[in-house]
Amino acid sequence: MQEDLKLAAYHYDLPQESIAQRPADKRDNSKLMVLNRADNSRQHCHFSDVHEFIQKGDVLVVNNTKVFPARLFGQKATGGKIEVFLLEFPKLLESSTHSGRAHGLLKSSKRPVIGSTITINEELRCQVVDYLEGGKALLEIHFNEDLGLMRCLELAGNVPLPPYINRKEGSTKEDSQRYQTVYADQPGAVAAPTAGLHFTQELLEKLRNKGVTIAEVTLHVGYGTFAPVRESDITRHQIHREYLSIGRDVVKKVNDTKKQGGKIWAVGTTSVRALEFGARETGTLQAMEDWCDLYIYPGFTFKVVDNLITNFHLPDSSLMFLVSALCGRETLLNCYESAIKKGYRFFSYGDAMAIIGS
Repeated sequence: MQEDLKLAAYHYDLPQESIAQRPADKRDNSKLMVLNRADNSRQHCHFSDVHEFIQKGDVLVVNNTKVFPARLFGQKATGGKIEVFLLEFPKLLESSTHSGRAHGLLKSSKRPVIGSTITINEELRCQVVDYLEGGKALLEIHFNEDLGLMRCLELAGNVPLPPYINRKEGSTKEDSQRYQTVYADQPGAVAAPTAGLHFTQELLEKLRNKGVTIAEVTLHVGYGTFAPVRESDITRHQIHREYLSIGRDVVKKVNDTKKQGGKIWAVGTTSVRALEFGARETGTLQAMEDWCDLYIYPGFTFKVVDNLITNFHLPDSSLMFLVSALCGRETLLNCYESAIKKGYRFFSYGDAMAIIGS
């Protein structure tokens, strides 16, 4: 088996103290490592300097998905405590304006019976419709239609943090703001597209004034993003599906820029998957609303993305496979080794990396 396709080839040792437990004091004050693929050179700066590398005429593609308060704590009909983790933003039923169905995970001493009701508060209840494979439950969500679903979730729920953020106090009010990009406006994600957390409105405005186009796609990051890869041959891994939407305006911006010789910058691996999924059939980006299950690993041919802004990812993860497909596995591991030595912070609230050049 080719080395790049072995799971063991993506392992690296990360000190526990390198895992960021909280965001930087300011979004764009995190560190930024810039890797130039043309000569494998590296620069170390602050994220606020990223505008120096993005040129007039380029397009910056961001994922505007919004993390919704998916963790709910309630009470079973029997009176026992229960935690409900919604795996998707409930879709409204056509016949009703005050309920919707969603898959979720239930955590309690004894699981509730089918048909029983879980009370979150006076405004929000969940009824167990069925139990599915993988420990999932199908839930009917009932909410106060005067408040609306999102407001009910905001009042009752908690922002779900990744499992490697381990704090005694759990999620906080700060997380409800900082574990969200400044351009997030499409509720549906249970995890943030974390490369975008570094951008401020001021930095985005600076890029626009420079002549950089900002384009938004939607890819709702699902719980499967944390699923471990268990196959020693990474080509056998099954990637999760996530809802994707690409508008016609984005297609025009991206395709026109490619024709004119400008560069397409993807902010985060979710934007990469969205763009490349949208071009998989014709070689050029197409408008669509679909379920994206594109799995990118070394050997993949990129049709849209030129440059990538990303965070530092978990060892042995599909996110590392994707980034390696762009810059090379050994190069990526060397960058990670350097980042650890230089005190970079890893994972969701950690520092960033820009991969540029060809």
